[in-house]
Amino acid sequence: MEETPRSGPAPRGTVTQRAIERIKAMIGEGLLEPGQRLPTERDLAAQLGISRSSVREAIRALTVLGVLEARHGSGIYVTALEAGDLLETFGVVADLSRGPRLVELLEVRRILESTATALAAARITPEQLAVVAEHVAAMNATDDPEEILAHDLAFHRAIAAAAGNETLAAILEGLSSRTFRARVRRGHQEEGAFARTRREHAAIHRALAARDPEAARAAAAAHVGEVEEWLRARVGT
Repeated sequence: MEETPRSGPAPRGTVTQRAIERIKAMIGEGLLEPGQRLPTERDLAAQLGISRSSVREAIRALTVLGVLEARHGSGIYVTALEAGDLLETFGVVADLSRGPRLVELLEVRRILESTATALAAARITPEQLAVVAEHVAAMNATDDPEEILAHDLAFHRAIAAAAGNETLAAILEGLSSRTFRARVRRGHQEEGAFARTRREHAAIHRALAARDPEAARAAAAAHVGEVEEWLRARVGT
């Protein structure tokens, strides 16, 4: 039976949120491991002291967040809890944001990307550096906006991977989705920013090749910051 305060029945959202937090706590405490099957709704409701309907809503919410997954005919399981799955909502926020919120997201990306690039300068392998160089060369060899966008994404993705922090890479992946970049870059590229983008990418690559974290941090911050300032002027923030 659901717990209710003395003043009257608890709002459904409040009870559901409690169920979400209890299930998350079970995972965080190791009572439910990645890949493990959840107890049935009936058993879980009895264990948590919360109604089956609230448990069902909590499971749906946690499934959307990538914490749980439904396997047809088998039940509900804890996912592998990979950072990329759990942080997919960053991409949704980036794709739907407009105006001042878009500027805020670019500000966050500038802070995180400069940190990731500094880490990459200290940790990048020769093989990873070669991949970064390939995308720089590919961007220099074309004027096609779609190809440039594709290599731009791959360039930054390769650097985030070289930083050696999966959580940071997953956040940046969400903040740097193709849709998000296309929206920001479309007007920017129309103002003749291709040459500037190539120069900025080349500066980042040089800093990575020199294994210079501070130069890499500065080059990445300048690269994202230039787009941020352009957009800030456009939306008047």
